[in-house]
Amino acid sequence: MNRIEAIHAGLASLDPVSLDIIDDSHKHAGHAGASGGGGHFALRIVSAQFIGRNTVARHRMVYSALGDLMRRDIHALNIQAKTPDEI
Repeated sequence: MNRIEAIHAGLASLDPVSLDIIDDSHKHAGHAGASGGGGHFALRIVSAQFIGRNTVARHRMVYSALGDLMRRDIHALNIQAKTPDEI
């Protein structure tokens, strides 16, 4: 399973209505985090589970769902987390 597939699998627990993951690692070649093997990703996720939660709480939910991937495979993650009513 590659990193994108692993991220998809981890975020499945949030029952996303929409999920887009972009690997931006190539834009960070030479960056200290890139040398450690961690990737740079942009994430757009839409989930009803975000209803009633502020941005920080939504990001924490994403980090929690990704678990060890955040420590092992992801160096940087740009998150856009929306509810279905916000798209």
